[in-house]
Amino acid sequence: MRIALTLAFAALSVSAAPSPLTKNLQAPFSALHPAVTLHLGKAADWVEPIDDAVWVGSAEPFAVNRIDPATNKIVATVALPGVACAGLAAGFGSLWVPLCAKLNAVAEIDLKTNKLVGVLPVRPAAAEGGIAAGGDSVWVVTDAKGVLSRIDPANGRVRQTIKIAPGSFNPIYADGVVWVSGHDSDAVTAVDAVSGKVLGMIAVGKEPRFLTAGAGAIWVLLQGTGEIVRIDARDHRVTARIAAGLAGHGGDIKFGAGKVWTTLMGVPLTEIDPRTNAIVRQWTGRGGDSLAYAFDSIWLTDYKAGTVARYPAAALGWR
Repeated sequence: MRIALTLAFAALSVSAAPSPLTKNLQAPFSALHPAVTLHLGKAADWVEPIDDAVWVGSAEPFAVNRIDPATNKIVATVALPGVACAGLAAGFGSLWVPLCAKLNAVAEIDLKTNKLVGVLPVRPAAAEGGIAAGGDSVWVVTDAKGVLSRIDPANGRVRQTIKIAPGSFNPIYADGVVWVSGHDSDAVTAVDAVSGKVLGMIAVGKEPRFLTAGAGAIWVLLQGTGEIVRIDARDHRVTARIAAGLAGHGGDIKFGAGKVWTTLMGVPLTEIDPRTNAIVRQWTGRGGDSLAYAFDSIWLTDYKAGTVARYPAAALGWR
């Protein structure tokens, strides 16, 4: 995922330098063959699966696109009044899309009708941020000084604001806790999703940005060092650091099929086994920037080409 500098998704590109620890595990990304590649626009970013579809953001046109995994076809394109610049989250019957526009906002799309039903006057704090839906709320950081806002999905209003570390931007929800990465504080904040109480801050390392949950842990991509950090979700303790060579802006990390998956331009796909906290395989080459695991496949964007591609598990060589 990129830092959007204009409404056309213009971005500074910082290439990842592969870690020497992963050299013997690397393979050319061109060796992987997708089941389908779909062109969405000048740029493609952010991937959010739901029960029967995969949603992906695009720029020029500014839109989110619904893909039917049964047919691998785009079945709906919903125009947006700005660029989808800070993640996608599905929940409460809607897709929630932070927008970078003349005035930042959050768009709400009805998942049954595929129609834009509202633009909430809730201001995402930054591009390359995130949004989460879970518990009884939608969660988004609305101030770079450290404000996590809790949105009531029934009326789109902010029902609570929570003070967190300044320079935090990316929330995820997992098992009753909202975890927010603090890019500028080098920490991750845990917030109780019922009370809004801050449960603690975990020092993780330089410039944490994207994060995911799985295997009893929170997995954090450090843009500053390119490491993946594992946090025990129960006792809030760092239990592993994985040298992955993924330093730089952008990127993504998701959990699926019992594995941790990451992407970054220049290193489009990395597979990590949570049983060993080790890299299984890393594919290098052109492409990458955001991904999800759904419908027994990796869905991976090529930001610069404006495409999303589907890689079935069998194509990755382990199923």
